[in-house]
Parts: sequence; C-alpha cells; structure tokens
Amino acid sequence: MFDKFHFDYIIIGNGLAGFQLALKMASDAFFNDKKIALIDYSEKIVNDKTWSFWETEPSQWNNIIHKSWRKATVITSKKIIDLQLKPYVYKSIRSIDFYKEAKAKLKKNNNIHFIIDRVESVKEENGSVFVTTKQITFTAAHIFDSRIPESFSVNSNHGISIIQHFKGWIINTDYDAFDDSKVIMMDYRLKDGNQTTFTYVLPFSKTEALVEFTYFTEQLVDEEIYDKFIKTYIKEYLKIDNYTIVETETGQIPMTSFPFEKHNTRRITKIGTGGGWVKGSTGYSFKHTEKKTAKIIENIKANKTPSNHLFKSKYKFYDKVFLKVLKDENHKGEWIFQQFYAENSVETMFKFLDEESSFFEDIKIMSSLFSLSFIKAFFRML
Repeated sequence: MFDKFHFDYIIIGNGLAGFQLALKMASDAFFNDKKIALIDYSEKIVNDKTWSFWETEPSQWNNIIHKSWRKATVITSKKIIDLQLKPYVYKSIRSIDFYKEAKAKLKKNNNIHFIIDRVESVKEENGSVFVTTKQITFTAAHIFDSRIPESFSVNSNHGISIIQHFKGWIINTDYDAFDDSKVIMMDYRLKDGNQTTFTYVLPFSKTEALVEFTYFTEQLVDEEIYDKFIKTYIKEYLKIDNYTIVETETGQIPMTSFPFEKHNTRRITKIGTGGGWVKGSTGYSFKHTEKKTAKIIENIKANKTPSNHLFKSKYKFYDKVFLKVLKDENHKGEWIFQQFYAENSVETMFKFLDEESSFFEDIKIMSSLFSLSFIKAFFRML
C-alpha cells in the first residue's frame, strides 16, 4: 500500500453538498478523466433528516421525491394564510433516498472513489493540498471541504448568529387524520414563551405526517421540551389522541452572517454548511446547494477559482438585517413571517428566498416588513 494517494479533487463529507457536487461532476464529460475521491467516516445508510424545498418543474429529483404539495398554509395567532404555490411545487426528500441515489449513480464512474475514513487535518503546501485521515495522507490539486471552520461558533464576534433547532416525530394514525394536499409551513399558535417558535407539519399521507417543533433562537433546549410541545400540538391542534411514533429526527442549523467565504483559498473551497451555503435568514439549503455546485462546475471549466462569485452581496446584506432583528427582538419572528407571507405573492417570496428577485421585488418585500426594528437594523448593518 502506498503512503500517499493523489487525486484531482477530494470532497470531504458525503452530505447534501458533497454528494450534489460529486453528482454534477459525474454528469459532466469535462471530469471524465479526473480522479475524484469522496471521504466520509459514515457509509450514509441511515435516514437522518428530511429535506424540503420548492421548485418549478422539470426537476432532476422527481424519482426520489417522498411527497409533494401544491398548497401550503401559514398560521399565526392573528391570521390563517393559505397559499396556492403554482408555478412552484413544495417537495420533501428523505435523506436515505438521496444517499442511495447518489451512491448508486457515482459508483458507476470508475474515476470516483469512496473512502470511509475520518479527516483529521487539511494543509495547503507547495501547490498541493494534504488531507490527513486517521489511516493515511492523501494529496489533491483541489479540496472541497464541508467541515465547519473551527473559528465558527454561534457566540463568536464574527457575524450575527442564531440557531434553527428542532425535533420532529413521524406519526401514524389508524384513520384519516391529515389533509395530505397541503403542508403547514409555520404554525405559531403554540409558543415557548416570547421566543420565535413554530410547528411544521408535512402530511405524507392521510394517516402519516412529520410533526416538528422548531426554534429560531440563540439557546438550545433539552430534548424533552421539544417532545412536550410536539405532544401538545398533536393533541390540541391536530385533535389526535391515538397515534404511533414511527421515527424521530432532530437538527441544528446555524442561521448566521459568519464570513465562511473567507476560509476559501485557491486550492480549498468550503462547501455546504461549512461554506456558508445555508441561507442565513431561513436555514434553507437544498436548492441553494444545487445552484452553488453548478456555479463551482462553471468556474472550474472556465479555469477560475471554484469559489469565484458564489455569493450575491445584496442577499448577504438582507440576511444580516433579518438576523439582527431576530437576534435583538426574537419575539418579532411571528410578525415578520406573517407580514412576509401575507403581503407578497408566492412568486415574489420564493424568488426572493431563492436569491433570484429583481430590485423592484426586493422593494416589495422590504415594504411588507417596514418597521422601526428593520429600519434600525438596516442602518446598523450599513
């Protein structure tokens, strides 16, 4: 066995970003003669999360969609906002289905190699990058690294941060308990004090749904707190007494303006959550990852640094303003999302969240959120 193996590209982490990037490479003839390694300590054989997103058709993901909806509802203490999502469709993918699909496609490529190992360090030196795992050291011309930088923490002085943290139960009933034609995107009627908390309901069928209690806060809570609120929501709002919990999931997503992009170099590109690809104001990542991997491929083929122009400055500014308000006045989260969903068309909202909006659509969004809190945050961020 050799002490070192060399690759054109090494992708560290077989999560959403690592697999989407590898799939883009595998589908482009430009990379047919490139030697690519994917390194992860996990074989990705467990369903550990659910990704939900909206998109227009056609879609490359339709064969692994677990469930889709063309209607959604946002519920606050003052309003019920029903949304017809056309031309968009809201979709959910179980992570295990994504992992299986990605691995099956990638293993058909002789130039792509899976390495099950834990990365301990990455060092750039003399025109190469050295990736040291528990077992061996590899070299590569370029590294795509999904690990979160050590300098990042929610309480760091580099940016504004809160945490989207949640727990969900997938429950089954023995009768038709759910309207599976629409998703409840946010229900603010059940709260933990004055914090921004809401319940999210994905009805996979008339007898099965994911019920998730979510916080947008600086502090985490004990697991039994989530359980208490989920149980209360099912009983008091869904009016369900008898059900079976078939699966649970938990998660923590940083919502932050931390400058992850400063950790990119000519030979190392941070990707996924570790690259700041999660949208700071919402925690959305699936479609943003799709766009950023496409931009990386475009940059490589144009002989540019892979991280060139991955971010749009105006949206980073908007996210900072939103995060500033939510951090300083966390209780206003319900009002913010009520205004956002009640005062704008679906197309305007989704284009804004997808970072595809025009200047006039940005003005429309900003006008709907016009308040002293946003004015103060706007000028502080300037």
